[in-house]
Amino acid sequence: MRFQEREESRGGLVDLPQTRRVNPLTVVASFVAKTFTIAELEARKLHHDSTELITRAVQPALWLLVFGEVLARVRAIPTGELSYLDFMAPGILAQSVLFIAIFYGIAVIWERDLGILHKFLASPTPRAALVLGKALSAAERALVQAIIIYLLALLLGVRLNWTVPALIGVLAVVLLGSALFSTFSLIIACLVKTRERFMGIGQVLTMPLFFASNAIYPIAIMPTWLQVISQINPLTYQVDALRLLMVTGGTTVYGLAVDVGVLLAVTTLMVVLAARLYPRVII
Repeated sequence: MRFQEREESRGGLVDLPQTRRVNPLTVVASFVAKTFTIAELEARKLHHDSTELITRAVQPALWLLVFGEVLARVRAIPTGELSYLDFMAPGILAQSVLFIAIFYGIAVIWERDLGILHKFLASPTPRAALVLGKALSAAERALVQAIIIYLLALLLGVRLNWTVPALIGVLAVVLLGSALFSTFSLIIACLVKTRERFMGIGQVLTMPLFFASNAIYPIAIMPTWLQVISQINPLTYQVDALRLLMVTGGTTVYGLAVDVGVLLAVTTLMVVLAARLYPRVII
């Protein structure tokens, strides 16, 4: 039944329709649908040109096959009951996710130059849906990298944990990590606005994030000042969670709940900031 309220005006009484209530479930469903639409649109680019995945796989392969094999023969790095390759494999997976996601923001600059970004911003799609959609497409690339690294680790004799809960946990942590760093990349793109500056900043950030983490050596052997930096580095918590889930006999320093909680909290913060800054890339 439709309710009406009456308002007095100069011409007499006018019937005004009551504002219809918005169903929250409808709003959420619409938001999710638009997010996956953006993700699917971005995924088409990968399906049309998969050479990026092959070139991206070269770096983690070199780290495992060369760096890992060499340092596995050096017993100076304390890794507990894990071999060095077992210890290092989760760190290389996290590194691969980082390196793919941190340069993802350059796509926004390309879209601006081609005029695609203006069409996105003129659409009724929420800014957060645009950001999350791009984060999901970055996660797709990261999952392909995870499969490649799993195959390399298997060939090298890494004791992988093949239980279903562990695989689901690795999947979730990889998704969170790629979403976090790709959204961070979008924020950088919104601030610097040029490809040259973005590439420079991206290259400056990747190595400090990687080496100031527990990816290739334990935090305990770091100097005190580097330990402090490592503990505020999100990559540290991603590696910590992957080391527990990915490798048989793996352990965690902070606990899985803390690792996932930190990644989820930082990702949420990055999405909120990126959604507010997203329109500024065209200014």
